[in-house]
Amino acid sequence: MFICLFVAACAIPLAALHSAPRPDVLLDTMQRELHRAIGSLEKSDPATYYLSYSVADATSVTIAGTAGSLIVSSEGHRRQADVIMRVGSAALDNTHSQNRPSGIVSGSLPLSDDSDSIARVLWQLTDREYEQASSTFLKVKTNQAVQSAEEDKSPDFSLEAPQTHAGESRPQPSLDRKTWEDRIRRLSAGFLKYPNVYSSTVYLRFSTDRSYLATSEGTALVQPAAISRLVIEGETRADDGMELMRVETFQAASPDQLPSEADLHGKVEKIAADLKALRAAPVAEPYAGPALLSGRAAAVFFHEVLGHRLEGHRQRGDTEGQTFTKKVNQLVLPPFLSVTDDPTLKELGGIKLAGTYDFDDEGVPAAKVNAVENGVLKNFLMSRAPITDFSHSNGHGRRQPGLMPVGRQGNLIVTSTNTVKDSELKQKFVDEIKKQGKPYGLYFEDIQGGFTLTARASPQAFQVIPVMVWRVYPDGRPDELVRGVDIVGTPLLSLNNIILTGDTEQVFNGVCGAESGQVPVAAAAPAMLFSEIEVQKRAKGTQRPPLLPPPGFDEIATSDNANKPVAR
Repeated sequence: MFICLFVAACAIPLAALHSAPRPDVLLDTMQRELHRAIGSLEKSDPATYYLSYSVADATSVTIAGTAGSLIVSSEGHRRQADVIMRVGSAALDNTHSQNRPSGIVSGSLPLSDDSDSIARVLWQLTDREYEQASSTFLKVKTNQAVQSAEEDKSPDFSLEAPQTHAGESRPQPSLDRKTWEDRIRRLSAGFLKYPNVYSSTVYLRFSTDRSYLATSEGTALVQPAAISRLVIEGETRADDGMELMRVETFQAASPDQLPSEADLHGKVEKIAADLKALRAAPVAEPYAGPALLSGRAAAVFFHEVLGHRLEGHRQRGDTEGQTFTKKVNQLVLPPFLSVTDDPTLKELGGIKLAGTYDFDDEGVPAAKVNAVENGVLKNFLMSRAPITDFSHSNGHGRRQPGLMPVGRQGNLIVTSTNTVKDSELKQKFVDEIKKQGKPYGLYFEDIQGGFTLTARASPQAFQVIPVMVWRVYPDGRPDELVRGVDIVGTPLLSLNNIILTGDTEQVFNGVCGAESGQVPVAAAAPAMLFSEIEVQKRAKGTQRPPLLPPPGFDEIATSDNANKPVAR
């Protein structure tokens, strides 16, 4: 199950790293120790045929506030080293099948540029990883001898050209910590005037990273990155015990690129208003019928329902459902839809995309992948784990530090040739409701995330979690907000129920979790009209709202007209 809640570099010769006025001690030490290690381990039995050292050198500031006060204000600096080793041969190695975790060990490096200290830690990690990898490889060979033949006999690792690039030396963005502490106090205080927002947080994390990769194949990469992520979150509880949450997330390369304080105060007001409306909204009933998804909602839908099933490693192995493995060059979507994943794309419609990178976490250049063309499946998102008919990486091997890379999404973009103006799409929706004789349809304005199941032992199903859902009546009554509903279904049927789209793409930036950890992603899509979507009731809690009103609101009943429906 995978849950998703939703940098630049320039090419210069490796020699420039060594001729620069200030040589990079960390990279030089990594390369020297790697060459020393591989020179010995490639002669061992079993032999190491691939070795890489990667280091995430990260400095971060975290500030969080609630109710007008700070609850966290901290700064940290860490260097994490990962040693990845492959023993045996590219055809069969210790990471085969479900043994990926045997390929990596991790540890903390000294923060100072002390070459001797850094080399000592890398040596210790390498020795520990060889013990793990070699023992696992022996088990892999034994299993190969006694188990039935696998359907996909592709190698365990692909041969890719080594890359040598060093990141630009431009100044990294900075954070005025005092200014942001004061701003977060003011923003978090904005929730104090709303008695039914029971808990709220305003959270900022600013990090400047420098990632290093050196491999026995000759790759040497140094990539700087910076990210500022601001989250505003509010929670309440309906009288029937249902937990309700609204979250707004903003992401930029530097703090000064985040929205203005005035705009952020507006988001606080919007979250509070939405929560008040959700408390008063009726609980939705199970439903199957016409539905309209906003562009943001459709983007999350495609990330969950299609995107994860395009990830290359899911096409291989007896435990995977392999929904699309045998459907290359077949229709998997309506013919007016195309899907690409393009981590080289930095922004769309003026919005910075979170899934942008120059090289993936295996040192392969990022590349645009045309996954679905006019409804026909053409390609998968590949790491260096080959599958039948797809023997090379296309720059989608991704991970968080400490985990092995696998094929993952970056910036998933859905485009359509069957469009109407967004302003006309709702009338088409109402026409579809009337055509099917349904009492209403559902409009999904915003979705906070979801999860999907791809393992063969589980149903090949998905669940998408919307937060703002409206009943749309064909007789002209005002739209009615409802709560407590999740979109469910199976991908092959659901994806082919799309009959029309709007003409403007909307972007969803978020963080996606899967086997290789949390990675930043983006998805973009136009609004979409479905002939049928199925929803189910969401599980609700049993804890009632607070008996006492919050301080300063003793004269206000906490129910706040909780049973009155909300219309627009």
